[in-house]
Amino acid sequence: MVFLAVLTNRRLARTERHIEVERGEPAPGELRLKALQQELDRLIGLRTVKATIREIQAFAHIQRKRSALQLASQPIVLHTIFIGNPGTGKTTVARLLSQMLAEMGVLEKGHTVEVERADLVAEYIGQTAHRTREAIKKAMGGLLFVDEAYALARGGERDFGKEAIDTLVKAMEDYRGKFVVVLAGYPEPMRAFLRTNPGLHSRFPLMIEFPDYSDIELFKIAESMFTQRQYTLTKGARRQLADLIRRMRSRDPISFGNARTIRNIVEKTIRMQAVRLMGRREVSVEELITVLEEDIQGDPISYTSYW
Repeated sequence: MVFLAVLTNRRLARTERHIEVERGEPAPGELRLKALQQELDRLIGLRTVKATIREIQAFAHIQRKRSALQLASQPIVLHTIFIGNPGTGKTTVARLLSQMLAEMGVLEKGHTVEVERADLVAEYIGQTAHRTREAIKKAMGGLLFVDEAYALARGGERDFGKEAIDTLVKAMEDYRGKFVVVLAGYPEPMRAFLRTNPGLHSRFPLMIEFPDYSDIELFKIAESMFTQRQYTLTKGARRQLADLIRRMRSRDPISFGNARTIRNIVEKTIRMQAVRLMGRREVSVEELITVLEEDIQGDPISYTSYW
């Protein structure tokens, strides 16, 4: 009886799958890919970045279709350079890209391994190559994200960082199509890095520039962060937030951290609201979720202790 039940269930499952195909219903992978695309689209700003990601998706999709039909197709080489200031979404987009490529069948797993110079470069001969190979091994089937990649070349020809670059380039050739490498960093250091390593241009056919966010986009990012944390802003708080963003950007536009700075502002505001409410005996739900103008401060303040 158990065998017959299992057999019946298998037949039912096959029938359901057949019905889905007949109906033209999307496969689970297509649904996950659509969800990831929606997650990318929900990111504030980044219009040109999103357009380039769509180009990458379309290229990979069509080349796989051509290959399946035995038409001439180009190799899918998606090693990419991300250039942008801090907090412009480079890491977030890299994670989404890796997952998208996995749903499309370009990558096997779709995970992201994030490293920087300290994770790859060692103090003694031979250790750097070993560390780099270990990072590559972890990234197989997914994406290796090298943040502040220019730091690998900061010590010159005799620095072990060059060994990390050489090991990485060799693995890209040896394991073509098995993983994707993204070199990321700030604009000027990355351009200088590429000038001193001209061979990297041919290894990384794609370059995506992440622009700084506008004041309006930064305000929307802040609003989104408050909403995710279940806080609402009064009109006065909204005006104060917009003014603070404008002042902080104009004060130091070069080192302004874009979304990172916004996250710091949001987290500090939540702490300030907590300090304001701490001395009260009774606190309503409305008070717990409401941010006032006085809670949004850009400069260090002195805390009153309630303990």
